Amino acid sequence: MDDRLQTGIDGRAVLEKVDHADGDGTPRELDGSNYEANVDKVEQAQPQTQPPPPPDGGYGWVVVACGFWICAMTWGVNAGYAIYLGYYLNNSVFPGATKLEYAFVGGLSISQALMVAPVATFLSRKFGFKATMILGLFLTQGILFGWGLGLTFTSSIGIPSQWFLKRRSITNGIVSAGSGIGGIIWALATNSMIETISLAWAYRITAICLFVVNIIATLFMRDRNKHINPNQKAFDVSLLLRPDFLLLLAWACFSLLGYIVLLYSLSDFSISKGLSAQQASIVTAVLSVGMTVGRPLVGYFSDSVGRINMAGIVTFVTGLTCFIIWIPAKTYGVCVFFALVNGAICGSFWSCVGPLAAEVVGLGNLPSALSLVWLSVVIPCTFAEAIAFALRRGTGPNSYIIVQAFTGVMFVVASMCLVFLRGLQIEKELAAEKGRRLSFASMFRCMFSTKKV
Repeated sequence: MDDRLQTGIDGRAVLEKVDHADGDGTPRELDGSNYEANVDKVEQAQPQTQPPPPPDGGYGWVVVACGFWICAMTWGVNAGYAIYLGYYLNNSVFPGATKLEYAFVGGLSISQALMVAPVATFLSRKFGFKATMILGLFLTQGILFGWGLGLTFTSSIGIPSQWFLKRRSITNGIVSAGSGIGGIIWALATNSMIETISLAWAYRITAICLFVVNIIATLFMRDRNKHINPNQKAFDVSLLLRPDFLLLLAWACFSLLGYIVLLYSLSDFSISKGLSAQQASIVTAVLSVGMTVGRPLVGYFSDSVGRINMAGIVTFVTGLTCFIIWIPAKTYGVCVFFALVNGAICGSFWSCVGPLAAEVVGLGNLPSALSLVWLSVVIPCTFAEAIAFALRRGTGPNSYIIVQAFTGVMFVVASMCLVFLRGLQIEKELAAEKGRRLSFASMFRCMFSTKKV
């Protein structure tokens, strides 16, 4: 207490002024017998300092570049499993292994990455995101790919949002486009390495490249936690009581069910249509080209037309293209066209989830919200490709028809979740403005309003 009063100012005079500073001019009663309580009144009367706004540039662009290459060397590498899967299915690399078992390998690599998100959040709070990401690099290269991917990616995915406000969606789009670039690199390079060197060396070269690039990106990544003091609880279960957040989780689950089935099925689907392994790898690479171009565009338009609006539109259109382009596809050209168009929008989840979560729960709750998002999609990611193989009928050119329809339905259902979220967000704003309770009827009308949200 004494230290707080050694400022060269009469502390009692300050207290007197503060206690007469109420808006209505009525003096507050001082407790002359409890000087400590009066000092506390002075401290409580001081204006609360607000965190500085995101700089919307500067070093934030370095953070975006680092996030871009982290995505390229985590999710981009993971996308290359489609090439390995096609090779395993057609060359009997592991005698006795079934297609369903191969499917679980791909699903587990994603679900394990997302399952460790709460661990990554805890470690980031305890030791800092750099230490967590470096631990992830060692796991990625040498122990368990999924855990390494999860610790590296989930520790960094929320950081670009700390640096941008007006450009938050487009910068997240640029970051997630790294997955597309990585997918292009590894879809083409993996098939070439397997054919010209060996399967074992394809894995070794991938690991070396992954480690070098990610360690550089990690060293240059920088957060703004000291300015915004985010809530980094691994689990803030109170968020699960919010209907808007539950709608966000539902969108995430249905989107990723469709996305993973599409990502891992497209290469083998192309082969089922009579294409060569080389042509199938090109189709997969073109899907990644679409992601590279489309994700920043989705982010750009999200900032101008509304983040929930844009996410809902592209999710619905993704499902639509499955029905009107993918199902009728029979030739190499149509497969490439579908991969390009669908690739531009099918992975919009990755560019939209950060900004959408920040929109729904606020920037301070973003780390905890993302942890819950990643955890909620563990089961869908684990079983998505296994479901696809179970739905596949035979080995002929029409063997994927049910899989294609399932994928389209998942994206359409996901888009409906965002339609409800949109109505709820607009209704909450209207209810707050008019000082009334939320109305379901009004929320339904708000779903179809033209408001930017």
